[in-house]
This record gives sequence, structure tokens and C-alpha cells, in this order.
Amino acid sequence: MWYKPVMFGFMLLGLVWIIVFYISQATLPVAALGQWNILVGFGIAFIGFLMTTRWR
Repeated sequence: MWYKPVMFGFMLLGLVWIIVFYISQATLPVAALGQWNILVGFGIAFIGFLMTTRWR
């Protein structure tokens, strides 16, 4: 019951992370990471995509 919302939550969180990074001109979500924020966003979304392999 909890698996599907968590899976989609990871995918959406990763997408929102990247969008916020681009809109804020690289000052958000974590300014110290700089361009690594893109990798963090894709990593979070990738976790959600990996979870789709176990979804029934």
C-alpha cells in the first residue's frame, strides 16, 4: 500500500529538485553543491525508477 506513493514521491522529488535548481539560478536547494544538484536530483528520481522494477 505504501510502495507506490513512495515510488512516485521519489520521482517527483527528483524532478522538483532539478526544476528548483534551474529556476533559482543555482542558489537552491543546496547552494554549496553547485552543479552537483543536478546529479542529486537525477539520483533521487533514479531511486524511484529503480523501485518500479519491484512494483506489482
